[in-house]
Amino acid sequence: MFIVTAKEMYDMDRLAMQEIGLDGKLLMENAGRAVAWKVMGKISQADKICILAGAGNNGGDGFVIARTLLDHNYHVKVLQVVPNDKITGDAYDHKHIYEKCGGQVVPYDTGATQMIKEADVLIDAMIGIGIKGEVREPFASLISLINAEQSYVISVDTPSGVPAYEGGESFHAVQADYTIIIGAPKQSVFLPYTASYYGEWEVVSIGLPTFIFKRLTSKRMWQLDDVKKTLPRRQLFDHKGNHGRGLVIGGCTDMPGALSMSVQAALKSGAGLITGASSLPVIQMIAGNCVEAMYTPVPAIDGYLNNSLNINLHAYNAIAIGMGLGRRKETKEVVKQVIETATCPVIIDADGLYHLSQLLPYLRDRSYPTIITPHPGEMATLLGVSIRELLQKPFQYAKDFSAAYHVYVVLKGRYTIVTSPEGVQMVNPTGNPGLAKGGSGDVLTGIVLAMVMQKQSLLHALCNACYIHGMSADILVQHQHSEHDLLATDVINGISDVFRAISSSG
Repeated sequence: MFIVTAKEMYDMDRLAMQEIGLDGKLLMENAGRAVAWKVMGKISQADKICILAGAGNNGGDGFVIARTLLDHNYHVKVLQVVPNDKITGDAYDHKHIYEKCGGQVVPYDTGATQMIKEADVLIDAMIGIGIKGEVREPFASLISLINAEQSYVISVDTPSGVPAYEGGESFHAVQADYTIIIGAPKQSVFLPYTASYYGEWEVVSIGLPTFIFKRLTSKRMWQLDDVKKTLPRRQLFDHKGNHGRGLVIGGCTDMPGALSMSVQAALKSGAGLITGASSLPVIQMIAGNCVEAMYTPVPAIDGYLNNSLNINLHAYNAIAIGMGLGRRKETKEVVKQVIETATCPVIIDADGLYHLSQLLPYLRDRSYPTIITPHPGEMATLLGVSIRELLQKPFQYAKDFSAAYHVYVVLKGRYTIVTSPEGVQMVNPTGNPGLAKGGSGDVLTGIVLAMVMQKQSLLHALCNACYIHGMSADILVQHQHSEHDLLATDVINGISDVFRAISSSG
């Protein structure tokens, strides 16, 4: 499923009409009818429906929705929230078709408040993706009125007032219960400060060819079908060497569990051989947690790794570093050594990211892939911006950083964004608030390590790792746990259910 900005969506409509010859009126008909069918699944014929129609495509969609509902014997009226001279083009044609079919259009200045108050269902087709800056009147007052009512609110494409793009800090918008998105999800669906305005959401197709999306956007949502197509299957004569020899470096006496969870998650996710590297006291504490792993002690002072690893880093197919590593000066030298010496993909997480802010120039010199897995606080530190600034434009910040330092960025969050150095971005939809707990990131890093060593592209490996991690939490919360009691170790144990579910779903 592709993800678009407002500009990309407008460009797609233009290409569909100019290059392919799809009629704009037909696309509007497709959009309105597709939305109407979704609406019918949410409401009853006894409901009083008020559709608020603005100018442009969003208003035109509103008139098609109204006609379709009217044809199916729903009680529907249209409140036109802009003057007649603003209704032009395809929207004008569909308005008149609706009126000729017996539909009623009420001007905004003749009873808008009463219509809104009397409605059981409000369908917001006022602005759509065309918003730039603050909403003006009468939209501002209408939005306040809609939000004050107890009616069921359905928005068309985007809730009016919500920017379709990232970066809009101040806005006044409709709080929808349900949003029916046209064509493709807009960026703001996935942003922490705008996502809640959408409520529940679904996407409907209007008949735009796939090649247009591929031409104009490099952003997609990674879905179960993508996992099934790309996740490698085990072959009959496979052996442990076929599935990677991985190294996990981290752990200190204060945080031994971080290393343990990454090691366990990597093995549970299909890695052939995993070695945990840490101080001897840490290894003694955790070795019993995962007897299938190998462990190698490295020089340490007071339980923290000390400068030189004294390990042959060339012997591994991928290396993960940082989990429970600590933030001492000596551990920074360990991170530097791995970045400079390793001849394989390196995954950097947790305390490794803390040290990375002082080692960024070394990333550009690497001949092998580097993957970073920051949460927003860690990413903001690497960028030198506030968390607030980062969360306003996570797609752009991740893309810029990835290109500047030639790294893959796995920016963790409710919707984790995976970015390649080439600018391709994938959004992971799985996961729930139960993952908001210490250790979840360590588990993800272990899964990433395992996936990177399987026979799939690096981008697909990262996307599949994120999907598996989140899906494990989703299955566990659905069947065994709540979002309150879920632990990171539960997520590790749930990985087997994920693989079974993926296999059984065809």
